[in-house]
Formats: sequence, structure tokens, C-alpha cells
Amino acid sequence: MKHPPLVLASGSPRRVSLLREIVPEFTVAPSHATELHDISIGARRLCEVNAQRKAFSVAERYPDHLVLGADTLVFLDNEPLGKPADLAEARAMLGRLAGRVHEVITGVCLVHQRTARARLLAETTRVRFHPLTAADIEDYLAKVHVLDKAGSYALQEHGHLIVASVEGSHSNVVGLPVEAVRAALAAW
Repeated sequence: MKHPPLVLASGSPRRVSLLREIVPEFTVAPSHATELHDISIGARRLCEVNAQRKAFSVAERYPDHLVLGADTLVFLDNEPLGKPADLAEARAMLGRLAGRVHEVITGVCLVHQRTARARLLAETTRVRFHPLTAADIEDYLAKVHVLDKAGSYALQEHGHLIVASVEGSHSNVVGLPVEAVRAALAAW
């Protein structure tokens, strides 16, 4: 792929791992941009705006690099489910998701500040949970640290215990839509 040196505007180990599937070498520079939480602009647009804010904040420090910012949110009935504050909130989120379909949306922004070029995209994946009992939820919470995960779950960590099906990109649910990012980088 021919593009400028790449910077990932995230310190997420999951995003680092997924990006390595596409680009073996890049710089990791976590963004400290403040995320918006205004759902009135729409779920997809909210993820895009947050990805853009992250990418642009890091691009100021790396004007000659291609900077990738991303933001992933879980939405149930058009309501964002962020990272739980504690295990009680995680239990409640998993209980709400049980037996239902929700969407995972990741906004991605690629920006090259020196040339004032940017590309914005978003990927949506539909995830169906198994019906879950209180014991199922406790079993899952005993196996997975969920406090740093939107929606209180991780597909890549014992996801089979709670997820019945995934319609769309699996990597999107983990935090970066690999297929879409690969295509965007190739088109760059």
C-alpha cells in the first residue's frame, strides 16, 4: 500500500492488533480529544464525529503522517451503551441486550494534515445476543473484564457465551472494521 507513514490515534490494544492485520508498522499516539455524546445527531454521525475529533487532534502533532482515528459505540434502540461504570451497570446492560439485536457502529477518519485531505467512513454490524439468565450473565462477568468495553462485552473474549449471531464485520464489533479500513487505505 502506498500511503504516508501511518499513525493510530488510539491506545486500544484491540485496535492496535486489528490494524496490524493490514499495516505491519505504524505509530501509536492516543488521542485525548473529548468525545461528544449528543445522540440527537444520529448514531452513525456521532461515531464519525468522534473519530474525526480524535484523528484531527493527533494530526496536529503528525502533519506529514496519515492519521487514523476511530470510535466504536454499541446502540440498542438508538441509545448508546458506553463503558459501564461498575459491575452493576454491566449486569444491567447485558440484561438489556439479552435475546435482542443491537448495532455496533465504528466511525473511522483518515486525515493527512499537510495536504488537507481526509476520508470519513462508518461501519455498522448487527449483533444478536442469546437469551441470558442472571446466572449466564454472572458466568460471563466472571470470565471477562468488561469495564473498559462499550456495551459491557467483548466478542473476542468468550463472546460465544452471549452472542448468537453477527451480521456484518466481526472486526468492527471488536473495534476496527478491518475490511473497510483496508479498502480506504488502498484507495488513498
